[in-house]
Amino acid sequence: MAALDDAPSPPDPTAWPTGPVPISTAAERVGTTARMLRYREGLGLLPRTQEQPTGRGHRHRRFTEEDLRTIGVGLELEREFDIPPAALAFALRVLAEPDVLARVRAHGERLGRLAAAPARALDFEKQKAMRLLQDRRS
Repeated sequence: MAALDDAPSPPDPTAWPTGPVPISTAAERVGTTARMLRYREGLGLLPRTQEQPTGRGHRHRRFTEEDLRTIGVGLELEREFDIPPAALAFALRVLAEPDVLARVRAHGERLGRLAAAPARALDFEKQKAMRLLQDRRS
């Protein structure tokens, strides 16, 4: 039991600074490392910064409370679905880019994991009109 008593206690949230915080503090608050936050930023998993960079020509990003909450939600999704950050980044890309969504859907249909998308009534009418136009030209 003595080993458990020697374990460091988690940081006290009331001791955290208010306002935008540097990456090291942000990483500590969300339970990861600064390196992992930079990796997630490269994948597009961090909110866009609204603040101007600080420092001498270097970009020293600072994180707001809203940024930390958004990062926390992403980390929760990764844990809940047992996926790496790259998989979450790709899922966001699929949702944001219709061409990528169509290709992934078609692949899922070929694999038999997704049913073919149902034809909409307007699509049917459009196809019918196109056939009638082609028949008239013949």
